[in-house]
Amino acid sequence: MFQTIANIFRIPELRSKILFTIGMLLLFRMGTHVTIPGINSLIVTGITADPSEGFLGMVDLFAGGALLKFSIFALGIMPYISSSIIMQLVMVLIPSLQKMQKEGEEGRKKIQQYTKYGTLILCAIQSLAVIQLANSWSTGSGTAQAKYPGLINPSVEGYFLPIAMLSITTGTVLLIWLGEQITERGIGNGISLIIFAGIIGRMPEALIAMFTSDTSDALSILILIIIFIVLISLTVILTQGVRRVPLNYGKQMVGRKMVQARSQSIPFKVNSANVMPIIFASSLILFPQTIVQWLSSKGGQWAGWAVIMDYFNPFSQIWYHALFYYVIYTSLIIFFAYFYTAIQFNPQELADNLKKYGGFIPGVRPGSQTKDMIEKILNRITLPGALFLAGLALAPYLIIKFLNLGSNTGGGTLVYTFGGTSLLIMVGVALETLKQIEAQLLMRNYEGFMKKTKIKGRV
Repeated sequence: MFQTIANIFRIPELRSKILFTIGMLLLFRMGTHVTIPGINSLIVTGITADPSEGFLGMVDLFAGGALLKFSIFALGIMPYISSSIIMQLVMVLIPSLQKMQKEGEEGRKKIQQYTKYGTLILCAIQSLAVIQLANSWSTGSGTAQAKYPGLINPSVEGYFLPIAMLSITTGTVLLIWLGEQITERGIGNGISLIIFAGIIGRMPEALIAMFTSDTSDALSILILIIIFIVLISLTVILTQGVRRVPLNYGKQMVGRKMVQARSQSIPFKVNSANVMPIIFASSLILFPQTIVQWLSSKGGQWAGWAVIMDYFNPFSQIWYHALFYYVIYTSLIIFFAYFYTAIQFNPQELADNLKKYGGFIPGVRPGSQTKDMIEKILNRITLPGALFLAGLALAPYLIIKFLNLGSNTGGGTLVYTFGGTSLLIMVGVALETLKQIEAQLLMRNYEGFMKKTKIKGRV
């Protein structure tokens, strides 16, 4: 391992790429501490929140803590990801966009441009939510008292809205640019690495909270370490799991000879949707929570609001309330896993391409039978992948609940921050970046990270 790291820095081109990537990520981490003009930075340092606090906690997690610091990077890269997801969904419905995607590099550039326009619109909308949050915490809202009085400097209250919107939107645009620079001039996927750096940036805080919490003890810490090792192993298995479907090709004329083409295979990932089903499911299940919270604030102290909210509380003390949440969450993840896989793979198009180039699955006739076979394989591997994904997503809640850690304790904070969704992102990004570094090493006749075995995807 140490020899491999030394080899990395012996290659000038690879060394410069890695140092450039690290520099860009450091700029991102520094930017998370630059507050929006008009925000009192002294009060921001005292803001704390439970990471399991709904949509607020999820956005703050992906933004690396920038949201609750009311930083210029408060929204992180999430508006761009949301815009990309919306664009993918729209492309399924609009044939002209599908045609544009097939036009090559120019078509992809146009779609990328539309995605960025969508990002600006989402930034403008979501920045209003951040501004509303700052206003409610600074001055209170309705009957609620101010949670952090003086959070917004009174001297800028008159024009805080346009300044904050411009700062937050510019911050997200800057992050997109940083991500593109990393992809072009660094190593790995820039957007993914920014999310990765944001999640990792929370680790020191979570570790300190775990070791300094009054509720933490040596046994709890040991159990958590074992749980994390198991979760990481399962996440690697889920990320790397592939079902390979063998392919044969008919004989082809090469020069004056008839040559039998080499057998190949189609790799279908067990979790082809990656972390998207969890993000979709989390967003959808948080929507009724937001509606109920808003209605409860407008409709007085009706006891029914608390009962409804408890059904959407994974830490509810009433077992069937918590079970309702787990069942709904799992069902949504399974649904979106199938939905996202259906968007990514078109069995009819794949079967037509195989037939066009003379490829076939052994024992299956080209055409409609090949299409049916591909659909059957996708349906079979998507279900266990989705259940596995749901298990990882529910792992933090179940660990906190059954080990009685409490979501606001040190151990609970660590489990929630680095369980499920976060762990899947971190493992996926780390493996993909390692593949790129290893490919660079092998091109120059150096050993990679794995001497006895290969990282899947290594050529």
